[in-house]
Amino acid sequence: MAEEIDARQGVGVGGLSLVEDGPAAPAEPILAEEPDSESPGAPNIQSVYLGGLFLLALLAACYAAAEILLPIVVAFVLMLVLQPAMRSLSRLHVPRGLAALLLILVFFSIFVGLGTVLSGPAAHWAQKLPEGLPKLQERLRFLSRPIASLQEFISHAEKLTKGTGVLAPLPVAVEGTGLSQRLLDGTRSIVSGTLEMILVLFFLLLSGDTFLRRLVEVLPSFKNKRQAVDISQHIESDISAYLTTITVMNALVGGATAVVAAVCGLEDPVLWGAMAFLLNYVPILGPVIGVVIFLFVGLISIDSLWLAFLPAGLYLGIHMIEGETVTPMLLARRFTINPVLVIISLVFWYWMWGVPGAILSTPMLAITKIICDRIKTLTAFGHFIEG
Repeated sequence: MAEEIDARQGVGVGGLSLVEDGPAAPAEPILAEEPDSESPGAPNIQSVYLGGLFLLALLAACYAAAEILLPIVVAFVLMLVLQPAMRSLSRLHVPRGLAALLLILVFFSIFVGLGTVLSGPAAHWAQKLPEGLPKLQERLRFLSRPIASLQEFISHAEKLTKGTGVLAPLPVAVEGTGLSQRLLDGTRSIVSGTLEMILVLFFLLLSGDTFLRRLVEVLPSFKNKRQAVDISQHIESDISAYLTTITVMNALVGGATAVVAAVCGLEDPVLWGAMAFLLNYVPILGPVIGVVIFLFVGLISIDSLWLAFLPAGLYLGIHMIEGETVTPMLLARRFTINPVLVIISLVFWYWMWGVPGAILSTPMLAITKIICDRIKTLTAFGHFIEG
């Protein structure tokens, strides 16, 4: 696509640039090149200040309008994943509207079918959990003494606080909505967000490269046009490759976890494999939650105390092999992101948008790095994000 846009825009833009670079203003290029020769890629302090204010305003808008913006961002990321398949169907002369509708139906049918298959085992374990709580409490009795010591320390600290004359906070009764009302509101929000995401995704797939073409048309110089096409192509290829690789690896982790659950004697191994598949989309936090879940399930289901820790240990081993060895080798060419920034991004976007924000945190950080690496004034930030 870049060649097509260059062919259509190159003559006019190239002619204008040649006129602008002529002898009409000989002194200006020297003055403009001095900062670059001293420190290439160093951002201007005023630009950093204004950019910081813009970023704060943008994040505040993302927080305030989360119900509207989150489905749009999810639709945009899904569009990057489905765009290669969309181009393949276009080469087969399938109409764009029919191709977009077909991809959306196939994509969401997989999730609906998976949810239908797993709803029975999930309901079974939800009913079994109250019966297993006494057994779990018996297994974890060795933790009762440290917990009692901690409670005693807290109560002693409260007595000391009262003795120093510091007023303890008065108990306040807060009247909130009932559980049924909260469930109703949550269900309504999920349904409306899903419908909005599907609608936006359909029109994004239908429009194709329309937004990019319009952006290229309004950019002032040929260099900016080529830069916009380059950024767009790298975002699409890199994020699509990242999400495809992560999905394949998560599927392998889910299959290995299902085998481990079956070998350890846990009921419904397909349920635990699907849970591992979904949790692995959340970096670091997802596998930690998985280890805790497998620890509790092992303590409830397996009679031997030492064998009860085996499912959690094997799941942790699978994740260490996948997360620390295989996936980094597959993504090293495209993504080298600072792991500290990955953690910060995960915590921040989880606070902003919950679990969907945690899943989208790494792709959004990767998109930010791609953009910064290809804009001269932002290359310093791109280097800071790099691992």
